[in-house]
Formats: sequence, C-alpha cells, structure tokens
Amino acid sequence: MAHARLGQWLSLLVCLLILLKAESHPVGITLVENAVAKGAVCLDGSAPAYHFDKGFGAGINNWLVHVEGGGWCNSVETCLDRKNTYRGSSNKMEKSMSFSGVLGNKQKFNPDFYNWNRIKVRYCDGSSFTGDVEAVNPATNLHFRGARVFRAIIDDLLAKGMKNAQSALLSGCSAGGLASILNCDNFRSLLPVGTKVKCLADAGYFINAKTVSGSQQIQAFYSEVVALHGSAKNLPASCTSKLSPGLCFFPQNVVPVTRTPIFLVNAAYDSWQIKNILAPGIADPKGAWKKCKLDIKNCSPSQLQTMQEYRLQFLGALSHASSSTTHGLFIDSCYAHCQIGTQETWLAADSPVLSKTTIGKAVGDWYTDRTPFQKIDCAYPCNPTCKNRVFDSDEQQD
Repeated sequence: MAHARLGQWLSLLVCLLILLKAESHPVGITLVENAVAKGAVCLDGSAPAYHFDKGFGAGINNWLVHVEGGGWCNSVETCLDRKNTYRGSSNKMEKSMSFSGVLGNKQKFNPDFYNWNRIKVRYCDGSSFTGDVEAVNPATNLHFRGARVFRAIIDDLLAKGMKNAQSALLSGCSAGGLASILNCDNFRSLLPVGTKVKCLADAGYFINAKTVSGSQQIQAFYSEVVALHGSAKNLPASCTSKLSPGLCFFPQNVVPVTRTPIFLVNAAYDSWQIKNILAPGIADPKGAWKKCKLDIKNCSPSQLQTMQEYRLQFLGALSHASSSTTHGLFIDSCYAHCQIGTQETWLAADSPVLSKTTIGKAVGDWYTDRTPFQKIDCAYPCNPTCKNRVFDSDEQQD
C-alpha cells in the first residue's frame, strides 16, 4: 500500500514538473556595465541587471518591463544585510531565471503578451527604485542609487529597440509592484509620445494601517526608507507637493494623482501585509498570530474578524484609485501575495477568477481596451477558486 501511494505521488510529481517545464523557460542575465560609470549601481556598487527575452512576430515592437520584488531596507544595518545577497548585488544573482505567467512566451498561457519583448528587472537597491544619494560611506560602501538604476536600465532598453515601442507595460510584484506605481508616470515620460503606455502593479498596493497593537509601524518604516535612500526628490511631485515624502511611498496617496492608466492586482487579505503591516512580530510578542499568518485556515474567529476589518481598510484606501475609469482592478479574497508571475494564478484552468475571468484575461482585456475591468471580490471565504494561499519567492516572512 505504501509503495503504491509513493508511486502515485512520484507520478504526480513528474507530471507537475513536466507541466512547469512546458509553462516556463529560462532567460539569461544581462549586466548593464556602462551604468557603473554613471553611479547607477546596486547597494554594493555592482552593475544593475535584467533578464531579456526578445519579442517576435507581431509583438516585436511591444515591451513588457517587469520589476522583481523583495522588500526594502530602512537602515544601514538592514541594507548591509542585503548588500551581499542577490537583493543587493548583481554578483550574487543567478545567471538565468524562469519566465512564466505574464512573462511567458506561449500563446496558450499568455495570449496578449507572449510575443512581446519581455524583461525582468532585478531588484538590488532596497527602495523600489527611488533612491539617489551621491555620498558613499567608505566604512559601509553602501550605494543608495535606485532611481539611477531604474533610469540606466530603461536607457539600455531604449537603445536596444524600446525607443521604437508601439506598446509598453511597466509591471512588478510586491516591492516591484510598488516601483511600477511610483515610477509609472516617469516610465511614460521616457518613451516616445505615440507609445501606448500602461502600468500593472501586482501585490504592490501596501496600505497605511496600524498594527494589531495600534502602532503606526509601516508608516514609520516607509519614512525611514525614504530618508535613508534620499527618495523624496524621485517620488511623484504631484504627491510630495501636498504630503510628507514618507506618505508618498503609499500607493493610496500616489495612484489618485497618477496620469498613466494602472491596473491593480491584489489580494484583499494580502499575506505579506497581514504578516508585516497588520500583525508583525514586534506587535505580537507572544506569537498569537503565528499559526494564523502561516495559513488563514488556522485563524481564530477573532483573528478572522480583525482580518475582515483590515480588508475594509484596504478597500477604503483603494476607493480613490478605483474612481478613475482608466484604471483596472482585480481584488480577490485569496490569502496570497504576487499572482501574475506564476502560471497557476495568472491564467490556468484552476486560476483564481472574478466574474468568471482570470487575472491574465482581465489584464489583457484592459490593456488592449477590449473591455474595462474593475472587480472586487466578496469577503473570505466566499471564493472557491482561492484554494490555497500562494507563496511567492518575492515574499519575505516576518
């Protein structure tokens, strides 16, 4: 019996691996060596990097630039922790990455973007590509140059053909999703006037909410990120002219004043936000939320009620963003973080759906102007297509 069950599991695993292989493909790394002379470097001073899969056929003049996620560093100590990892150095990055989901090259799995030029920008600055501090302390050799890195990569892509772009989409997951929001209008300004430009933020709509203990931790954290990296001058002036720079790191204060159309993909119970904004370890010293944060099914009735209240805060912070008809929304009730980079949640037979529509189809319909899409899911646990929470490699656990 045990051998038979093991055989079944092995067969299932082989089928899964074959499926994953069919739906993803490896893409080599490109280092922007000429950016170093401009001071456009990762935290450790190494060259910026991206992975580029060239477009073909009718998509040869269309460009999808996707920004990797991976949190932020808000102090010299936390930036030093990143400096010698792939989050802070291109010397530590893998030489190839698998592309799937929104970056996939098969029409069946990514019908609207499969033949575009598809780029994954590596995230190595810790400020969602907003920082720019000229001085470098020789004792730490930390470089806070995220905004320069973003510009250097875009300049490199323009030189490789993006200057002829007919269509372009800036997307990102998590901290990369936030980068796609904060840099959306900037991205549009760097492309030809006639280019159709939109932005897509996946799990990037972090809200300004209190912890379960009542502290304003995320607001203080973002203010520290902005101050350390010298981000203020690179945040949208339409926001910083009215609010303090730290508050302009929150999408709820930026999206309403962004001119370029943005599509927001987010879980109303975003697992990173529940773990790090609502119930971070520092606000839960006895670990009462530990099991709940690992799996929403472990949450007590009172914890679920707190999460339902968080959802309402999230939807309230989203209300101004959804007032524009040019923006798109796919807000599901899954316990998830980042859903466009994996085939399972982007476009598959068992993907999460809203109004019988997958994320991939909703984004495609919105980008191509076939159909506008602004849908907000009912409260957990109403959506049966949210089977299991999605853990993404870009998600950091508290």
